[in-house]
Amino acid sequence: MSHIINPDSAGKERTRLTKAIVLAVRELAQQTKPRGESLDLAAFIAMALTIVAETIDVSVAAWEKRGYWVKADKFRMDWAWAGKLSEKMRDAVLVEDWAGVALAATNIAGRLNKITIPGGHRLGRPWVGAWDELKKR
Repeated sequence: MSHIINPDSAGKERTRLTKAIVLAVRELAQQTKPRGESLDLAAFIAMALTIVAETIDVSVAAWEKRGYWVKADKFRMDWAWAGKLSEKMRDAVLVEDWAGVALAATNIAGRLNKITIPGGHRLGRPWVGAWDELKKR
């Protein structure tokens, strides 16, 4: 029997989400005044960062199984910011604290500053409807 390859691994999902977050942060930075799309953008960033934070333990499980404890701990420390900034962004957007949203977005952009997105990307606009989804949760 051959190996089963999962094309939707936690690492690939994290990469896709981080690129979408960078795109959303850039779009949010271009907003001149808060409006409906700004709520969608901030809500998407908060929810996507939550999912990114959830993928960390999935990624390090294989390393821990093989005894690579230092590598697993370093990876966790490198991504510990995701959960914290997700909460800050979510709290700020729910009360529509735009100064808090801007501060969280700046911190997120600083963490993801090495991610490049090509001009002809196919990410689309994944943040559409995120505000309504966040309110439901």
